[in-house]
Amino acid sequence: MKKLMNTKTLTVAAMLTAVGIVLGFFKLPINQLIEIRFGSIPIALAGMMFGPGVAGVVGALTDIGGYLVKPTGPFFPGFTISGIMSGIIFGVMLHGKKCTLPRIFAAQVVHTFIVGTIMNSYWLSLLYLKNGYLAAIVTRLPKELIMIPVYTVIMYAVLNSLEKVGIKRLAV
Repeated sequence: MKKLMNTKTLTVAAMLTAVGIVLGFFKLPINQLIEIRFGSIPIALAGMMFGPGVAGVVGALTDIGGYLVKPTGPFFPGFTISGIMSGIIFGVMLHGKKCTLPRIFAAQVVHTFIVGTIMNSYWLSLLYLKNGYLAAIVTRLPKELIMIPVYTVIMYAVLNSLEKVGIKRLAV
């Protein structure tokens, strides 16, 4: 957390949080169950640039800020924990390393299984299903598996492009 004491780091993290909040509102519906969302891109970028600590803060603030700007249901701190975990995963797997397609794919697989499948299914079962955790996993797993290559390609295109133009120079 010492990194957040640096003005440049704090400013870039705040901008990534704001972009994450805005991108969280955009989605491309594929069908009734599957949609492409873009809110995790700034969290992954924060992880790539600053590591797991700052990215975890960006993930938490993106979730809280998104709820404050446009609530879509009851506030539930479990999804904030999911945002923190997203930042940690991307920070551990991408920080200080070259953004290759296999590395981003691995980060996306880990993120999908830990956050998308295990954690978010649990939060949804607590909120809506009442003891339906296994049912939530079974219904969400096909969608999560289908989205791994889609999000991998999106993340690779964005992170690799930004890496090529020198975005890591902003990191301190």
